[in-house]
Amino acid sequence: MTAVKHAIDNSRIGIALGSGSARGWSHIGVLQALAEIGIKPDIVAGCSIGALIGAAYASDQLDDMEAMVCDLEWKDIVSYLDMSILGGGLIQGEKIAKLFRQHLNQSDIESLPRRFAAVATDLYDGREVWLQKGDLLEAVRASVALPGLFTPCKRDGRWLVDGGLVDPVPVSLCRAMGAEIVIAVSLNLDMVGKSLRPSSHQPDEKVTVADEGEELWSRISEQLGRSMTQKKEMLLSRMFGESLSAPGLIDVLSGSLYIMQDRISRSRMAGDPPDVLLSPRLSHLGLMEYDRGSIAIEEGRACVERMRLMIEHAVTAR
Repeated sequence: MTAVKHAIDNSRIGIALGSGSARGWSHIGVLQALAEIGIKPDIVAGCSIGALIGAAYASDQLDDMEAMVCDLEWKDIVSYLDMSILGGGLIQGEKIAKLFRQHLNQSDIESLPRRFAAVATDLYDGREVWLQKGDLLEAVRASVALPGLFTPCKRDGRWLVDGGLVDPVPVSLCRAMGAEIVIAVSLNLDMVGKSLRPSSHQPDEKVTVADEGEELWSRISEQLGRSMTQKKEMLLSRMFGESLSAPGLIDVLSGSLYIMQDRISRSRMAGDPPDVLLSPRLSHLGLMEYDRGSIAIEEGRACVERMRLMIEHAVTAR
């Protein structure tokens, strides 16, 4: 891509990064491709996974985030799932938060080189909460707390959950922060009517039965190991789904929420439309396939290329 020939005032441009689970890695490609044509929004509003990528961009750490995303493997993702049924969600999120802290410098939102805000939802009164001050990663943690999946986050005396419940693509927040031109990225517009696609990453290693000549203790050890492996496989298959006709628990939870978020975002953008709407084509990507980041990033870049003329017109017409 070549840079836009016209002068661009990036201080007038805001970008609203929407929710969408693993599809959110495409935000990285979108931001990179925009930068290559001279568009570097100075106002960033993010919801859920969009808040995470927006935080990386607003703190000039997008390249570090991309490196982490492209290095993720399925076994890494499973290892970050600290399961619990006592904290209001299947996953506590502490391990994931620790991972993010390793790749994003801890800082306050007010100190970032770009204006940033994340959207969350007050669990008890249902109000939309704009997080524009305080610890950056705490704001991200609140925004990504998908109900039923991640435990809620307590901040300033309120229990907060995923902002996608109230504003999946935060265009209005972008405008409230001063953006005159808003580029929105929605990740769910092509999802309704599509079949849930459970993750294809299922454990396929089988524990072999011990040879008859092995000692008794070896047999007992292998039997115990086999039993634990089978239980782990059964748990994972029930959570993530084991066939196209049997979506797992996480697919059902997140898929249902994203159908709802699609309806909410359509309604909100009808009343407050962005100047440009980008919709990466990611219906083939499973909701929990975080290890396929390179595919999502590439589609984010491709989406900008497809919409390039409209983008350039929007940012230079005023």
